[in-house]
Amino acid sequence: MMVGEQPGDKEDLAGKPFVGPAGMLLDKALAEAGIDRATVYITNAVKHFKWEPRGKVRIHKKPNGKEIAACRPWLDAEIVAIRPKLVVLMGATAGTGGARERFPGHAASGRVHRGRPRHMSIRSQRRCIRHRSCAPG
Repeated sequence: MMVGEQPGDKEDLAGKPFVGPAGMLLDKALAEAGIDRATVYITNAVKHFKWEPRGKVRIHKKPNGKEIAACRPWLDAEIVAIRPKLVVLMGATAGTGGARERFPGHAASGRVHRGRPRHMSIRSQRRCIRHRSCAPG
């Protein structure tokens, strides 16, 4: 199971997670790791797209603590229903929304932590795309 921050513009319009630029980066990383995306449950910690207008474009705006907390019951229900072997928390919002009580020690990026389920955190794809610091190739 992989948990991102929130839907982006493309995801909001498509009604599916990770179909925009971050999704393309995720697809490439999964393919390079030999993981079929169809075998991974992908969701977001925050279920709505928070944005601000800039001309005709909708620009991502970071969700606040109340919005993260309001969506927490949905994420908890997904984890219970899916029963994943591993939860990968992608970015700080996913870590805050999915990890604070359920996943102690989540802040150590890239390390797998024991628990039910096992979990780890990684940098967000949005950061990788913007800074090209962790983009493959």
